[in-house]
Amino acid sequence: MGVTPLKIYPGSPWENGYNERFNGTLRREVLNAEWFASTQQAQAVIGQWLRQYNHIRPHHALGMRPPIPETLLEKPPKSGTAKGG
Repeated sequence: MGVTPLKIYPGSPWENGYNERFNGTLRREVLNAEWFASTQQAQAVIGQWLRQYNHIRPHHALGMRPPIPETLLEKPPKSGTAKGG
């Protein structure tokens, strides 16, 4: 597909601002706020936070909407009986 990763210079967070912002938010809201007894516990808490972050939490850059609104998750199933014309 012609996709190649771009490497940024160490110590240059401004070259990947979106990822650095996400990492800071994850660290501030989860990693610094919790004490994990196991890797499995950390995975469960982070997974729950990611669902909330992507489906519920408003994002300023998106007009205070979540990236994946809940309404997009509840699509009606396709029956396969409709005929195209």
